[in-house]
Amino acid sequence: MNWLRAEGADVVLSLHVQPGARKTEVAGEHGDALKIRLAAPPVDGKANVCLLDFLADRLGIAKRQVVLVSGASARAKRVRIEGVDAEWVRSKL
Repeated sequence: MNWLRAEGADVVLSLHVQPGARKTEVAGEHGDALKIRLAAPPVDGKANVCLLDFLADRLGIAKRQVVLVSGASARAKRVRIEGVDAEWVRSKL
């Protein structure tokens, strides 16, 4: 799984997002990324907010622990999950 990488006490996820989907969900692997469908439209950062909220809820962690590292206006995104174990994140997603 190349989409999940431990960096010190944090985990970095490589994601491929599909905004405008019927519902927000994990859709499996997409190349070297984890595909996530988002119910939010790709307008005014709504999809990014939806993504970060979804990840925090799915992992059961505070929203401040989920940080968009790159890809604010692209489908390919990198997200840092702060202060968690890589295997734990893998089991939750």
